[in-house]
Amino acid sequence: MEPGLCSKAYLLVGGLWTAISKALFAEFLATGLYVFFGVGSVLPWPVALPSVLQIAITFNLATATAVQISWKTSGAHANPAVTLAYLVGSHISLPRAMAYIAAQLAGATAGAALLYGVTPGGVRETLGVNVIHNSTSTGQAVAVELVLTLQLVLCVFASMDGRQTLASPAAMIGTSVALGHLIGIYFTGCSMNPARSFGPAVIVGKFAVHWIFWVGPLTGAVLASLIYNFILFPDTKTVAQRLAILVGTTKVEKVVDLEPQKKESQTNSEDTEADLPFSMPPNPSTPIRLACEIAGT
Repeated sequence: MEPGLCSKAYLLVGGLWTAISKALFAEFLATGLYVFFGVGSVLPWPVALPSVLQIAITFNLATATAVQISWKTSGAHANPAVTLAYLVGSHISLPRAMAYIAAQLAGATAGAALLYGVTPGGVRETLGVNVIHNSTSTGQAVAVELVLTLQLVLCVFASMDGRQTLASPAAMIGTSVALGHLIGIYFTGCSMNPARSFGPAVIVGKFAVHWIFWVGPLTGAVLASLIYNFILFPDTKTVAQRLAILVGTTKVEKVVDLEPQKKESQTNSEDTEADLPFSMPPNPSTPIRLACEIAGT
């Protein structure tokens, strides 16, 4: 192996792992801020109980802020349901999706812990844990969370799709979150985001009917992904390319990246090239050899 080529390989590997840390930290930070400000808006302060409109607007602004901060670094998922939808749509690899979800859950827990720490004891109560309201049945709650998340994920895809627009998606995604809260608060307190439900539940130790806020949003996200990626705006990926993206096969991902529609969306961080760091094999010598091959192409 030529010394110059090997140096390029080490630089490439270092750059790829730096990209990993930036993307995961962006997901951690975005989700933490979303939970801190969003859940903070539902706390029952004695002097002024929050209104539904106030809560919806706060979640709107929290979402827009989180998206604006992280969309160029990680794709601004900040939601395990959104990450699952991107996985189903063959936009990210399975290792990347798993890493994103872990970062999101950690961020949500950190955001909830910070909110708990700065909130007076008499106001904390259940820290905005999602529960069923107004005699809603568990089946109805799952259906509501499914529909709310479906419209959110459809909006995320439409706003982030490089084939449609390259502008910031923050405002539109925030609007979609506000829309969900204007209805969903009456049924379940409105989750649409398993991480939003998970963080407060961990901090206060309340997991009653918590499964609803995973099953409903994740099912809605999968349906939204199928509708958008296979019916409304199907792309040209082959089955082999989709499987390659799923497992993180570098060679095929490079081929996918040469498609015109991928070149048009290079500024969008869900580009499959961004999956490359997450597809590195566990053998420490393999990434260097693979990087050398890439650097020489």
